[in-house]
Amino acid sequence: MATEDKKIDDRQEDPGLFERDVGMNEDVRTIQSSSVGDAEDILALQDLDPALNAKMHLVNNAIDEIGWTNYHWKLFVLNGFGYAVDSLVLLLQSNIAAPAFKEFGEIGYVNAQTVAAYVGMLLGALFWGMSADIIGRRWAFNISLFISSVATIVCGAAPNWASLGFFIALVGFGAGGNLILDTTVFLEYLPSNKQWALTFLACWWGIGQAVTGFICWGFLVPTEWNCDSVDNCPRESNQGWRYVMYTSGALVFVMSIARITVVHLQETPKYRLGTGEDAELVETLHSIAKRYNRPCSLTLEKLDACGTVRTAHSESRFSFQESYIHLSGLFATKKIGISTALIWLSWTLIGLAYPLFYVFLNSYLASRGAYDGVGTFETWRNYTLTNISGVFGPVLAAWMCNLSFLGRKYTMVIGALITMAFFFAYTSVSTPAQNVGFSCAIAFCINIYYGTLYAYTPEVLPSAHRATGNGIAVGCNRIMGIISAVVASTSNTATVVPIYICAALYLAMAGLAAVFPFEPYGRRSS
Repeated sequence: MATEDKKIDDRQEDPGLFERDVGMNEDVRTIQSSSVGDAEDILALQDLDPALNAKMHLVNNAIDEIGWTNYHWKLFVLNGFGYAVDSLVLLLQSNIAAPAFKEFGEIGYVNAQTVAAYVGMLLGALFWGMSADIIGRRWAFNISLFISSVATIVCGAAPNWASLGFFIALVGFGAGGNLILDTTVFLEYLPSNKQWALTFLACWWGIGQAVTGFICWGFLVPTEWNCDSVDNCPRESNQGWRYVMYTSGALVFVMSIARITVVHLQETPKYRLGTGEDAELVETLHSIAKRYNRPCSLTLEKLDACGTVRTAHSESRFSFQESYIHLSGLFATKKIGISTALIWLSWTLIGLAYPLFYVFLNSYLASRGAYDGVGTFETWRNYTLTNISGVFGPVLAAWMCNLSFLGRKYTMVIGALITMAFFFAYTSVSTPAQNVGFSCAIAFCINIYYGTLYAYTPEVLPSAHRATGNGIAVGCNRIMGIISAVVASTSNTATVVPIYICAALYLAMAGLAAVFPFEPYGRRSS
């Protein structure tokens, strides 16, 4: 294994963090193009469709031959928007819920917006995930962000608590599906020696959180836009949360337009393998190669010689049989089935531990005096500092997961264990300064694990069923988010026990990561 990894690394020696669009050393290009066929595809030995395996190998060779280009930079930014919107949505509903509930007379279920957001994201993950394997990545990629933007703007005009919940769910529906496509689309265009960039992509999650913090800090602090009490809170005196939604919605709308105008996304090459669109696949890769002056030796004749792919779709694309094929494909072999189950379990555990910790945290810290003397301005300042800290976790994770002795698996192990340690240590927090320090440390460390898990999931799933498996994984996460909101309404949130439980869950996640059957380091996604 170590010898094989070294061989792959030597074969794909990196001339820099990212290759420049033009001007890459010609010797390096020659070495890469002459030996790309030696690389191993991660699922190549799993006795899947032999025609699909052979074609996948050729397509991976072609993508490696082209290398990193400005097209990938554009995808990095535009897919990163999806990460940012996902985190922005979750934080928006939690930040505007209290002032909105106050304006609407505090009538209704207090955690309704949290439940609505997670329900929307659950439905979005399942719907867009499965549909992306059936009709393609392109439509879901272009539409989902637009739905989120429009719904976010409409939320700002909501006349009551119930209508706000409906449109929050719609925001989550768009964002939840969008997140599935971000990693899938980016991965299916990535050269293998840059697959670590998929982990780096998660830094946009922290950027989205930071942007949310700045927006809320600007609109939820001024007294002229925010009511003091429910007894005197007319709409005209409580516009702050509405301005937050209008501003955020406009920002997401600009992102959605950029996706359509900056990159005219073609269907991904690996999706087209499953549909038999070999000619279109070759045309797409050759157009990228020509645009950026890169070699591409893939031909239609080479793909035709591999045979016909028969396991990726049913005869009728819109049928229960089609859905069954995508679900059963995630368990095509014992090893793939174990991998899929462990990934889904990991997403379930972090879906419970992450939100549940923050559900209990505020009440617990208040009982320990950690909020004494902290005003509204300081609260939002600290909140923004914490979110900014989360940007850098995936940056470190991207470097770690590209080290041969760590790879993706042990990067997740380290991230989970360090997060667990800080969770346990948080029980000793008793001052505002300690609270800020530990919050920033946890935001940084948790994104080492989270960012790597986001990247690892699509890397080890079969391409024809990747979006379905990814969607169900994220769906498991959202179900736990709904449960955490219900627990928050019915439990004693001032006790230390739930924090210990959440910390223990991270220990379990570290154990699961250590026994994942696939290690993507040095291998190409299939």
